[in-house]
Order: sequence, then structure tokens, then C-alpha cells
Amino acid sequence: MRLHVVFLRPAALALAVAGLAACGGGTAPTQPAAAASAPAMQTAAPNAIKIGIALGGGAAKGFAHIGVIKMLEANGFAPAVISGTSAGSVVGALYASGMNAFEMQEKAVALDETRIRDLQLSSGGLVLGQKLEDYVNEQVRRKPLEQMAKPFVVVATRLEDGERTVFARGNTGQAVRASSSVPGVFQPVTIGKYHFVDGGIVSPVPVDAARQLGADIVVAVDISNKARGQTPGNMLGALNQSIAIMGQKLGEAELARADVIVRPKVLDIGPGDFSQRASAIVEGEKAALAVMPKIRERIAQIQAERARTAQLAQEKEREAEYQACLEKRSSLQKLAGMAGMGEGCVGAK
Repeated sequence: MRLHVVFLRPAALALAVAGLAACGGGTAPTQPAAAASAPAMQTAAPNAIKIGIALGGGAAKGFAHIGVIKMLEANGFAPAVISGTSAGSVVGALYASGMNAFEMQEKAVALDETRIRDLQLSSGGLVLGQKLEDYVNEQVRRKPLEQMAKPFVVVATRLEDGERTVFARGNTGQAVRASSSVPGVFQPVTIGKYHFVDGGIVSPVPVDAARQLGADIVVAVDISNKARGQTPGNMLGALNQSIAIMGQKLGEAELARADVIVRPKVLDIGPGDFSQRASAIVEGEKAALAVMPKIRERIAQIQAERARTAQLAQEKEREAEYQACLEKRSSLQKLAGMAGMGEGCVGAK
């Protein structure tokens, strides 16, 4: 089964959240045949409920993801699997590598934008993206996707045919760079014989990818731009809104498959406005706290369903044992049992 990708916002978005990432190289990421191909590095109790988080794209708005993760951890709901698109792939890579939310916040506050921006005049885009790739790889200690502390996948769009692509192994920084490559701003990323761009074009929040990683509950963080009847004031804003419009309908359908949706109030933060990173993190915290009751309710529902399923399984097992006992008893044993001289079968009748 093939993982579906989710796409995110403009290139500036990638840059903004990219600032949360680091530097390095590695092997080119490869597309998995199935979500299962992303290795489960963690071991959980058999009946533990696995929470997955789908981090959507949104450039500088992506700092809000840190606030959401911080509150999930604080309330005992640390995500076990992560999927990310564009800005979400940057934060997702850092988190999956083993960092906690406070460590990510420190890196976000200390981020120097020049470490992730490499401007270069080209017909393919103004930003090369190599700095972003290197920065992410540096932060994750050059670990490939399949060696992350938590299962993690990155969503991008294949430029040749618009195919959603999910990367589960290979060069982490390169996958993040591909997912963050806003058309017209970033140069497309070549991986193998294909070229890849921003995943937000067809799927702003990667809910399906998180589900296919085995999440029982998917918490979707939607920071995508919405068309609000306003005319963008610059080229980057126009690109951002155009991609948002393209992915809006598809994004709504995929978001409907999430268990809980978190929507930080960051729509007024510009794609490249790093000055509001602290505000974005706080808004993420607020939005996450607001949905805690929904998360607890959903967990309780799943636990009740599992308890009912286990009870029914036990009842069927007892009935099967009883029937097997009856079939094994000889006629003489049955008579002895009726006369109270032998042991009868114990079980549901």
C-alpha cells in the first residue's frame, strides 16, 4: 500500500520553519512501498494507544507546531509517530530525531535566517535550498529518516505528474528540502529521475501519512493559509495564497479523516515573518490546550471499544472450549455426568 503525501505552503514558509532545522548530507530519500516501511523505532505496550501528529505547512507559522507539541508532552500525550509537510516537515524532523519541545523552542529562538537562505538567481526559483537541507541534517545529527528516534515521514509533490510522494527513508534534509520547495521561490529538488516541490499543493496537512504509520489517533495541526477575501500585498503572499487555494478542497477532505484538529491563530503571521516566532509558539500552546478534552474523549472511546472487543473475544473462546468439551465426551461419560458421577463441561451454555 502506498503512502499518500500532504502538501504545504510557500517557500518562504519552508524557510521560516526551516530555521528550526540544521545542516548535513546523506543518501537521497526514497519513496516507500507502504507506510509500514517507515521503521517503528519505539516499543510500546501492546494495548497502548499510539498518537500520531500531522504537521501541516505554513512557513513562519510553522513555529506554532512547537507550542502544540509542548502541550501534548506536558499532558502525557507525546506523539509516537510524526508526519510533516513543508514547515511541518522541518519541525517534525527535529522532533523525530529525539529533541523535545523545549529544545526545539531554544533552537527556534536562536535561529539566524541567513543559515537557511541561499539566494540564487535561476529560472527554477530564487532560493536554492541547499542551506536548508544542510541545516536540517546538522540538527538531526545526519541521521537518515529510517534511523529517527520516532517513526517519521515527509510529504512532497512530484513535479512531473503531481503525484503525492511520502519519503520514509534516506536523506532527511533532502526530503525536508523537497517538501518545502515552494514553486517559483525554491528550485525543485532532484531525487533520482524526478523533481519534487512543496507538498502543500495537494495536501496541506499529512493526516493519511500519520495514519499509515500506525497511529490510533491522529492530531492534525492546520496552520495553512485560507482565502479570506483579501488581496495579497506582495509576490510571496500571492504565491502563498494561490497554493492555499489549490490545496484547500483536498486539504478539507483529508482533515476530515483526523481525530482531532488543532488550529493555532496564526493566519496573520506572514510567510517570512520570523519576528513573530515567539507569538506563533504561544498560539500553538493555546490551541493545543483547547483540544485536550477532545483528545481525552477520543482515547476513552478507543479504550472502551478495545475493552468490548476483548470481552467478546473471551466469550467466544469460552464457548468454543465448551463445545469442544462436549464433542469429546463419550456417551458413557455423558450419562455419568447426567447422574452426577463425572465431571461435566464448564462453560457458557
